[in-house]
Amino acid sequence: MLGAIVGDIVGSYYEVHRVKTKDFAFFRQESRFTDDTVLTVAVAEHLLTGRDIVELFHNYVLAYPLAGYGTSFFKWAMERSRTPYRSYGNGAAMRISPVGFAYTDLEKAFGKAEEVTTVTHNHPEAIKGAKAVVSAIILSKEGRSKEEIKGFIEREFGYNLSRSLDQIRPGYRFDLSCQGTVPEAIICFLESVDFVDAIRNAVSLGGDADTMACIAGGIAHAYYGGVPEFLKKKAFEILDGRLKSVIKSFCNRFHC
Repeated sequence: MLGAIVGDIVGSYYEVHRVKTKDFAFFRQESRFTDDTVLTVAVAEHLLTGRDIVELFHNYVLAYPLAGYGTSFFKWAMERSRTPYRSYGNGAAMRISPVGFAYTDLEKAFGKAEEVTTVTHNHPEAIKGAKAVVSAIILSKEGRSKEEIKGFIEREFGYNLSRSLDQIRPGYRFDLSCQGTVPEAIICFLESVDFVDAIRNAVSLGGDADTMACIAGGIAHAYYGGVPEFLKKKAFEILDGRLKSVIKSFCNRFHC
């Protein structure tokens, strides 16, 4: 889960100042955590405590109202709605990594992923995106090869993961949909050589950089067995006490 948060923080600057290169500064003065981190931590707290996920989403938005939420999600939260709004946005995939770290059984994980996703994002593409990310994390924890992970996701979810980043990068544009984000973020992980490289791959596409890096970072954390200490330290300098407390409790319980 921490890998997803590091990815979000690194990508936060480049969501606006987009680049098409892997040669960029990881942390800048403007680097911050965004809605990706806030909602990821909300899901983690749900898994830790069993508290109602809708209430947690509402309360986290009230606590962090300037984190940069999508318009529809922010309206949903501020109205304290309990009705999903058929979204297929990539928010479904960026907040889901704690499920992959908390579960070992794919079927049970898929059930939980659908449960926490459909409270807002009840479109089939959103559910598919969330489950694809969870499966990549769980298979990574099992020690599966990248070829095995790629094959499973292609068979199960129908994503084309055979494109290279060099093929994707020139024409890739900012995309808020799951179907236009999740396959590319998974490819960023598949082409990486280590955790840092996965984040660089994600930002270099020049799209929704914080979300791309959040998704790729969560998978890379599981596959490479952790997050480099210097990145963890920097992320914890940026996070506040409430977020750090939940992250530490979650990682202590689920050994991430």
